Amino acid sequence: VSKHLDYETSTSYKIDIRARDKGSLAMEGHCTIQVTVLDVNDNAPEIIITSSPKPVREDAPAGTMVALINVKDLDSGVNGNVTLSMSPGTPFKLKPTFSNHYALVTDSQLDREEFPRYDIELKASDSGSPPLISSKLITVNILDVNDNPPVFSERVYSVYIKENSAPGSVLASVTASDLDTGENAKIVYSVLDTNTQGVPVSSYVYINSENGSIFSMHSFDYEKMKVFHIIVLAKDHGSPSLSSNTTIHVFISDQNDNAPAVIYPSTSMGSVTHQRMPRSAKAGHLVTKVTAVDADSGHNAWLFYRLAEATDASLFSVNLHTGEVRTKRAVSEHDDSSQRLLIEIKDNGEPIQSTTVTVDILIEEGVHEPVSDYSMKTTENNKKNGKITLYLIISLGTVRTDSEYKNPNRNLQIQLNTDGPIKYVEVLGGDMMSQSQSFGSYLSPMSEFSDLTLIKPSSTTNFTDTLNVLDA
Repeated sequence: VSKHLDYETSTSYKIDIRARDKGSLAMEGHCTIQVTVLDVNDNAPEIIITSSPKPVREDAPAGTMVALINVKDLDSGVNGNVTLSMSPGTPFKLKPTFSNHYALVTDSQLDREEFPRYDIELKASDSGSPPLISSKLITVNILDVNDNPPVFSERVYSVYIKENSAPGSVLASVTASDLDTGENAKIVYSVLDTNTQGVPVSSYVYINSENGSIFSMHSFDYEKMKVFHIIVLAKDHGSPSLSSNTTIHVFISDQNDNAPAVIYPSTSMGSVTHQRMPRSAKAGHLVTKVTAVDADSGHNAWLFYRLAEATDASLFSVNLHTGEVRTKRAVSEHDDSSQRLLIEIKDNGEPIQSTTVTVDILIEEGVHEPVSDYSMKTTENNKKNGKITLYLIISLGTVRTDSEYKNPNRNLQIQLNTDGPIKYVEVLGGDMMSQSQSFGSYLSPMSEFSDLTLIKPSSTTNFTDTLNVLDA
């Protein structure tokens, strides 16, 4: 052998041999030698991709063909027998079609969001000894389908804004993400048109459809609306499109934008209210009580009362927290019979809001509850039949009867009506001719008329008519 033999190039050689002698008449002979080259396993298998792999949709069913593959080995016999395999752990498999031809097909469900591509290693091994192996790497890309809805970063949002904020203020910004890609991942935001206090929420807010920023369309008033809810919808551009929503709870925080309002003494008839008190009043006598409310809430609604001006500041005081107007000392005969008080009510907000009420106090000799004309009351009640008067009873006192002397003919009883709210106290006495009875009552300073009417027994009084009038 003068050079390297290659079975794959030539499997045999034919050698002609001639022999000649050296006689005067040369003689020669001929023969042919047939040389057969034996194959050895010196060629590795070859992997040929006859159909390049194309991107596969992630919703492709099992058995979908991805690529066609051919393998061959230049060796012969056992050395030319080739087996093709692939890397494990992928949702693909090799399916033999005919001799040395295979199809790469899907074997299970694909999920682009988990694995957007697969690098698959193919290995071809012959049956020689030792076997020879070759490999090739192919890449399979997974195409996205719209199988994921947008997802908000929060299931529920809570937003706190101040009342009276300027229109156009940013209330909140919501974001949603989509695991899909391309058009399937593009998101459009919108507000579901629900109602708040009978008004579409879209009239309160505007949302940027591209980035989810929410703006107010006008200022809010805490006293009218303390909280409302916005449902935001995120919708992708897939086909069919997928969507999800989230709820935004918008809480409006109070600002001190309301001044205290005086509810008693009533100033409906003018800017000055009039009160009476006896000249015999001692120190600590309750003249009246100023009551105010504030439409704000929390600390902004804490109220403080003070005496801003007075005809005689040494005679009256105003409780800082209750608004009670009391005498600081006993009234003397030298005090003017007409006193004017300017009472200021401030809240606890920032900035402070305040209001004032003017109270004229008339100091009189022997002030007492005037005797009512029942027939006149009946007429007035008939005129007011179309109105409803509501009373809020804050507290009730106790009623006590005392007898200064023992009289077997006298049996004094007090009976409250039991048909609902207290309207009267009925005084029953066995001695109806007695004119020396005395009754006392503590009445709310917030009422212009007695909430509790005490009836003095009289021999000329028809109790049935009287109680009927009071009960009306």
